[in-house]
Amino acid sequence: MDTMPKWADVILIPLINLILALLVSGLVVLYIGENPIEAIGILLDGAVGSTRGWGYTLFYATNFIFTGLAVSVAFHARLFNIGGEGQAAIGGLGVALVSLSVNWPHWTVALPFAILGGAVFGAAWAAIPAYLQARRGSHIVITTIMFNFIASALLVYLLVNVLKVPGSMAPETAAFPKGAHLPNAYEVLGWFGIPFNKFAPLNIAFLLAVICCFGVWALIWRTRLGYEIRAYGHSEAAAVYAGIRPFRITMIAMLISGALAGLMGINAVMGEAERLVIDSVQGAGFVGIAVALMGRSHPLGVFLAAILFGILTQGGIELEFEIPAVSREMILVIQALVILFTGALENMVRMPVEKLFLRLKKKAG
Repeated sequence: MDTMPKWADVILIPLINLILALLVSGLVVLYIGENPIEAIGILLDGAVGSTRGWGYTLFYATNFIFTGLAVSVAFHARLFNIGGEGQAAIGGLGVALVSLSVNWPHWTVALPFAILGGAVFGAAWAAIPAYLQARRGSHIVITTIMFNFIASALLVYLLVNVLKVPGSMAPETAAFPKGAHLPNAYEVLGWFGIPFNKFAPLNIAFLLAVICCFGVWALIWRTRLGYEIRAYGHSEAAAVYAGIRPFRITMIAMLISGALAGLMGINAVMGEAERLVIDSVQGAGFVGIAVALMGRSHPLGVFLAAILFGILTQGGIELEFEIPAVSREMILVIQALVILFTGALENMVRMPVEKLFLRLKKKAG
């Protein structure tokens, strides 16, 4: 029997963890001689105080939604996929190859093929560790970690020796055709007469990320396959007894997970850079793990957690500029504290909250 309502598990506990993390972060900022109230004000203003801030915050959040959903789907099958970094990088390669393959007449024609390219390449990169886990017993954590490094080395080789523009020193592909340009927020909102910062990288990939949130929710909680994934994740022995095949679930869950990570290339490669560069992922695959943990592997929770980490990322960049004493490493410390309180120290909050709701339930009964 549940000891507390679902909303408390998905919203209340992460919120309390976040507040505790921010309080500890404030003490760290105070320790280095800066005003934590001023620092949080600069962070929030830089992230959500203007259309430019919102444009960058939601751009980063879009990356985190894709990688967070990727981790979440694997989590439901009790698979710890921490290879989102490599899968997103290879997915970006797929997006780039599709975008460069044809002189696309319009983005509405190019986008579906780019989505297919990113998803297929990301899923293919996840399929190898999945097979090694399902057939050979190799630990999914170890193999996905190693495949992150292999993906990085492969991209460096391709961008330096194969895909680089002849005569150029920059390790990047040629710019995509104009027909592969995705409308950004300035263009989309301009259709409705809503002003927005012209140079913010937010683009329609954000809408694709929202659609993926709904799709993952429908898959996990409204389909037979989703039920099998959750059943396998809760108890492999019971799932096998019920006729669910571990190999099938492992492969399908990891393929979906890799495809979702690969879709990040739509935002970072096709939507912003409009070419493939060395590091288009920029750590979003690892942030996706924290997003999935904080979001309780639920698409709504992942969406909200991705927005939070988008705020921390963009606000942290502004904070570093305004207060040099608060370095980039300090922002990583704040993000790490959020991960610490929502992950390793979660029971420090969960147990008292569960006792409180149990006490309230007994009084009501």
